[in-house]
Amino acid sequence: MENPRHLKFKTVGRIKEKTPRRKRNQTQNRRFNDIGSAKSNKPAILFITSYPPRECGIATYSQDMIGVLDAKFGDNFQFLICPLETDTERHIYDDAINYTLNTEQDSSYLKTAKYINSDSNIKLICVQHEFGFFHGKEKQFLDFLNALDKPILVTFHTVLPTPSESLKNNVQAIAKIAQSITVMTQSSAALLEKYYNVPQEQIEVIAHGTHLVKYKDREYLKAKYNLSNKKVLSTFGLLGPGKSIETTLNALPGIVSEFPEVVFLIIGKTHPSLKIKEGEVYREFLNEKVKQLNIAENVKFLNRFMPLEELLEYLQLSDIYLFTSKDPNQAVSGTFVYALSCGCPIISTPIPHALEVLKNDMGIVIDFEDAEGLRNEVIRLLKDEQLRKNMSLNGLHRTASTAWENSAISHMHVFDKIMQNRSRLIYGKPSINLDHLKKLTTDFGIIQFSVINHPDVGSGYTLDDNARALIAACKYFELTADDSILPYIRIYVDFIHFCYNEESLFLNYVDINKNFTDQNGEVNLEDSIGRAVWALGYFVSKFQVSNGLSDLIVKSQHILDGLVVYLPDIYSTRAMAFIIKGLYYYNMSHKKEFAVSLIEKLANRLLQMYRHESNIKWRWFEGYLTYGNSVLPDAMLCAYLATNKIEYLETARASFDFLLTKIFRENSIRVISNKNWFTRGDKELWNTLGGEQPIDIAYTILALKRFAETVPSAGYEERMEEAFNWFMGDNHLQEIIYNPCTGGCYDGLEERNVNLNQGAESTLSYLLSRMAFPEGIKTKKQLKQEALQTKKLA
Repeated sequence: MENPRHLKFKTVGRIKEKTPRRKRNQTQNRRFNDIGSAKSNKPAILFITSYPPRECGIATYSQDMIGVLDAKFGDNFQFLICPLETDTERHIYDDAINYTLNTEQDSSYLKTAKYINSDSNIKLICVQHEFGFFHGKEKQFLDFLNALDKPILVTFHTVLPTPSESLKNNVQAIAKIAQSITVMTQSSAALLEKYYNVPQEQIEVIAHGTHLVKYKDREYLKAKYNLSNKKVLSTFGLLGPGKSIETTLNALPGIVSEFPEVVFLIIGKTHPSLKIKEGEVYREFLNEKVKQLNIAENVKFLNRFMPLEELLEYLQLSDIYLFTSKDPNQAVSGTFVYALSCGCPIISTPIPHALEVLKNDMGIVIDFEDAEGLRNEVIRLLKDEQLRKNMSLNGLHRTASTAWENSAISHMHVFDKIMQNRSRLIYGKPSINLDHLKKLTTDFGIIQFSVINHPDVGSGYTLDDNARALIAACKYFELTADDSILPYIRIYVDFIHFCYNEESLFLNYVDINKNFTDQNGEVNLEDSIGRAVWALGYFVSKFQVSNGLSDLIVKSQHILDGLVVYLPDIYSTRAMAFIIKGLYYYNMSHKKEFAVSLIEKLANRLLQMYRHESNIKWRWFEGYLTYGNSVLPDAMLCAYLATNKIEYLETARASFDFLLTKIFRENSIRVISNKNWFTRGDKELWNTLGGEQPIDIAYTILALKRFAETVPSAGYEERMEEAFNWFMGDNHLQEIIYNPCTGGCYDGLEERNVNLNQGAESTLSYLLSRMAFPEGIKTKKQLKQEALQTKKLA
């Protein structure tokens, strides 16, 4: 497997035995600082693998995977590393490493096995296998595996068809020792079954992970890297003859004749092992060919270290990515999946991975070393911008499920299965990231929709979203005292005020030119009015006359006071619930008698609905469960807190506990699908897959938090954690819904895929959910202190 992120670490070369194995970088800000050796009594998973600073694809793969595993599941396990070395490749590691396995020294195998067996914390061993690692030492490797007294999982990075008898016996022997085997493609799994007789039930397919990307404008990136007005072709990775870069060079004259502005970027240095043996022979060969073909103006070699962020930008600016490997047995390419996740239209030779992935207009496959075919397909793609856009979007949707975060979830489920771990997985909670919220917000309000992570300005604004944004921003300020959020609070409050008028109370839909749209006359606006009351009530309860917002506070109070005449005429179930919540907050800070009176009036209506509809088997306010269900018992609980009327508490608990029995199964949540509501008499909610939206998870978490605070030790706190895990990947697809790279949240969980658009409603739903767990959210003062400490260490 090739190395997609070359030169990330500097190789030290030969190191004497007395050289310390550990090199700590005090300025590193890395969460997995305990990777490498056991530092706690948590159960440990040990990875035996090549690892940076060794330069190879498996080293990079392991670093990416282990880092994300620790970020997501570091509260459950510690992740340790036993790097593979040779007599000529020995390194100093950034992370603490207790032992290594020298694959060229016979004595190292059993000695290392003995060390591993002596660590009682280690519960599972994961071996990243490549035949070249153990060439000539196959017997010693098998003895090593047999000597281990822990469960073993082996990941085969290469599976060869039609093996020799000795190769077949070797793979079968490894498979007999391992409890489970993972591969990265269905074709590799099929080869293991067909040629090596490995049982299907022993094999798990987990696709090669990809990085989440903050997708940027292609033309902006081209300008940044001095490639404006160029058609950019690219390839990257450690250079060697197997890459067959000359295939593209031979095709370039024909391409340039039609598109003189084409530039071909060759990103990467020569493979270290090849350089030791042959020096720069292959690169010199390519340079000579460039001269012979007279294409020097159209080819750029980027022979240097390239940080990940810069590499991903080069891929995003590429109009076409070219993968020309001539090895028909190369099962997987790390470089290939990086390009796919960056939205690159791809032309590839038919390695098994390409044949499996590039279906349904996600790319083009050409024959090995087919320069003419490559030329024709590049020209066809460059002439068809729409086809390139389609391929790009298809690739983005195809790779969403393979994000490293999702790969970590898949691996953890395999680990659990092998270890028979009975404890509940604890998902790590990301730090607060407001990048996407701020990206969606203009000086007028928060934009409604987003295409992937790019705001869809044409979708305009809604009162609903700006009301949610105001609540989220106020909550953020309450937790962090970060006054950089205050300008955003002003924007959201101003927008709500903009939507208010005494005739209609509030309008919801506003276009990009600040005009109210016809949609306002086509829909019932009562829910929007309710959300506005909730937001304004929350705002005035959290801010007094300080922070430079006194004018907004006075105006918001004036609006709330004036609404008292109109709000009793609202009968929409959820609108009444939102209003109760808003008035509850308003009364908390300002002790308004009319607010309590109106809360009672609306709560009594909900109570009457509940008594009319409920029976011993159906404890609910309506004859069906639809959207935003948790808001109703949450509002009844607010009514109890405002009035101390016990019937409100009893109804709140009975209805909420009933709802929880419908949307929770064991430790997981599945909210009502928007495909079809759940009606009294329906037998099973969990038969419907998809149609789950973040807003329903958020409402559930907010309600659970209030119930946990009001009725401690009733199990609501545990349910909060389980509901939040839905965002982290505990759902029927086992995929993340929150994108930690952009700070956005995907718009929905469908039957077979996640909706990758990251609109305002979903992003705000995640932020409200995350802020229900204040632990781990740092104040502005703490962040300043950490920054100062880091500066001192540097």
